[in-house]
Amino acid sequence: MINTRTHGIIDYVTGALLIVAPYLFDFANGGIEQWLPQLLGAMTIVMSLMTNYELSVAKVIPLRMHLGVDMASGLLLAVSPWLFGFADVIWWPHLVVGLMEIVVPLMTSRTSRMGADHI
Repeated sequence: MINTRTHGIIDYVTGALLIVAPYLFDFANGGIEQWLPQLLGAMTIVMSLMTNYELSVAKVIPLRMHLGVDMASGLLLAVSPWLFGFADVIWWPHLVVGLMEIVVPLMTSRTSRMGADHI
């Protein structure tokens, strides 16, 4: 299991990676293949800042909701190259990070290390 503190760290790293990935992997062309991961990355950071777990600023989003949004955005990111027709330009970062965004929430504990129930 991944504890909620580690999940928070993964969230912030993933959000930042999604924002810079188009520049790191040379697909910053102004198309959906660029702005979709950047939008999801920004959303991940904002949601993390507001989730009821150790690394947030405002604990207003229940952890269960956060994990559901993680999985939904991961699914969207994973299928986006084929859904939006840019697989011939780039596909592997979207698929890899998208699958990670599905698996990590499934492995995350629903209870914080501090013992407070976040569900």
